[in-house]
Amino acid sequence: MAITDMKMLSGIMELTEDEKRWDPEGPSTLPLLISDAMIPLLSLPQIRKQFVPSALENEDAEGNLDPQAEAEHKGTPRLVHRYRNRAAFYTTDRCFAYCRHCFRRRFTGHLSGPASENEIREAAEYMAAHDEIREVLLTGGDMFTLSDSHISMMLGIFRSICPGVILRLCTRAVATAPERFTDDLMAILEKHKEGAPFYLMTQFNHPAELTDAACRAVSRFVDMGIPAMNQSVLLRGVNDDEATLIELSDKLLMNRIKPYYLFQGDPVRGTAHLRTDIERGLEIEKNIRHELSGLGMPQYTADLPGGGGKVILTHCYFRGKTESGRYLFGTPDGETRYYPE
Repeated sequence: MAITDMKMLSGIMELTEDEKRWDPEGPSTLPLLISDAMIPLLSLPQIRKQFVPSALENEDAEGNLDPQAEAEHKGTPRLVHRYRNRAAFYTTDRCFAYCRHCFRRRFTGHLSGPASENEIREAAEYMAAHDEIREVLLTGGDMFTLSDSHISMMLGIFRSICPGVILRLCTRAVATAPERFTDDLMAILEKHKEGAPFYLMTQFNHPAELTDAACRAVSRFVDMGIPAMNQSVLLRGVNDDEATLIELSDKLLMNRIKPYYLFQGDPVRGTAHLRTDIERGLEIEKNIRHELSGLGMPQYTADLPGGGGKVILTHCYFRGKTESGRYLFGTPDGETRYYPE
């Protein structure tokens, strides 16, 4: 049974003082929910930090609850149109487990419930009227907490009204609830595959999350012809070291998942203790680029506050231009090379 309060959690593990002092009514706003699949992994500190709340969340009361300014870019009540060519649709506020680094904690777990048929139709009609939108992220919350019938209804509406829009299926459930991906659910996805492609967008932050069950769940999508892309978050004490990220990328690739983004943690209230300094992030990015192929290298990215959008953070190898017109570069090995104009 999923863990929903600290008393249940203390029954299976000894809590630290910071964990004992966590106030569920505090300013961080995100409730506690840990899925059955995550409970066996809580003995690992890198997993525990992601799912077990701490009083440090309550002590970070000054952060913004909407650092990406999504509320200012709503096309409909459930649709955020912040980028010209793509949008994000809030399918539900529920997840199978609530990540303590969640950037959408103003919405997640607050009983808003699933998007209604009218809200789905309204969003689809908005996208049909804005033909610059070529992709929509089905997010929230996690769309796979919805019932099979609700998922089928939602996909059917989007496919009938805006069939040319790519659907990104954004989920943490392949890790937190891999048993959700039943034959019946996969048959629904197969039924609605016609039209613009599906992409599976996963979030694995640590190699231990790639359990056998999680990898089998992802394989069901890939075997159907749905590409899998991973979006990790750089988290202090979880994956802010080169060896962990290299192992994660290698394990993702071996399971046919493309490492896509490595996100700098958003400056959202309650998460300061989990964020890594950008200076350290850039050092990590430089070091792992030396060890990973282009296929395995994620883009280290920050989503700028105030709705500024995503920017790639990378070590700069360009060193300038010589008087003779040649471009000067540093190599990943620390040497110098010239490139003709």
